[in-house]
Amino acid sequence: MSSPGTVPQTTPGTTPGTTAEAKDLIRLRRIAELRSQVATWRRAGESIAIVPTMGALHDGHLELVRRARVDCERVITTIFVNPMQFNRPDDLSSYPRDEAGDTAKLAENRVDALFAPAAEEIYPKGYQTRVSVPLLSDCLCGAARPGHMEGVATVVAKLLLQSLPDAAYFGEKDYQQFLVVQRMARDLDIPVRMEAVPTVREADGLALSSRNLLLTPAQRDQATAMYRVLTELAARLKDGRTPAPPALAWGRAALGEAGFDPVDYLELRDADTLQPLERAERPARLFAAAWLGQVRLIDNLAVVDG
Repeated sequence: MSSPGTVPQTTPGTTPGTTAEAKDLIRLRRIAELRSQVATWRRAGESIAIVPTMGALHDGHLELVRRARVDCERVITTIFVNPMQFNRPDDLSSYPRDEAGDTAKLAENRVDALFAPAAEEIYPKGYQTRVSVPLLSDCLCGAARPGHMEGVATVVAKLLLQSLPDAAYFGEKDYQQFLVVQRMARDLDIPVRMEAVPTVREADGLALSSRNLLLTPAQRDQATAMYRVLTELAARLKDGRTPAPPALAWGRAALGEAGFDPVDYLELRDADTLQPLERAERPARLFAAAWLGQVRLIDNLAVVDG
């Protein structure tokens, strides 16, 4: 996979080689409606992509849409703020929502269908099943947010089975999530190609995130320190010989000095297994999660590509 940090050279809201012409967007609320629409496209021999999101769409999400648009003839975007992946009720209630604005952005980017179900549609009364991918989930965000990765794996499994697309698109900003859902689909024999798309960043390096909307102007300025610290750490560790622990200790202190408190984690991990590494001797990534006030930000950066 490509390393994150790429800022697309396209105009926000457009697909390379096209103008941003709005199109009729099919709005779906029920699983039966989704399956019926997919069946119509399948009868026409068309390829289908899905872009799962929780809404509050920014250009990082739209880059996933643009990539899907290039690869497949039909694109479905889902908007579902998944209660199963929130371990704090206040975090769920404060998560930004703007379906009307999101719908307009999707139409401008030539998305064919929006699937925006209610929670009761995804988790009907009596629902019990959960999907767990323990070895990839029980670390990093999975350790800091109990149940989070299980919630992600469960809802993505359901969305893939409900739509059975050719490909599904995820951003590398949530790299651990991508590894979890990729392994889940492989282990459960879900016949969908899982595609990771490099992180989209602001000009100052801040990874685009829906949670950025919750930052105060002062916190927004502080937030850029996370990318600066990761970039410096990657430069220090890329030779494969430098021990990680002292460098990571420096990085945690630098984040604290920049105003992040607490730092949930700052770690060097194997890029495929997420096992901790003492040195970047094989494909490796740096992972960070830390708080600015009530807002938790995450990021990751490749140190050695595979």
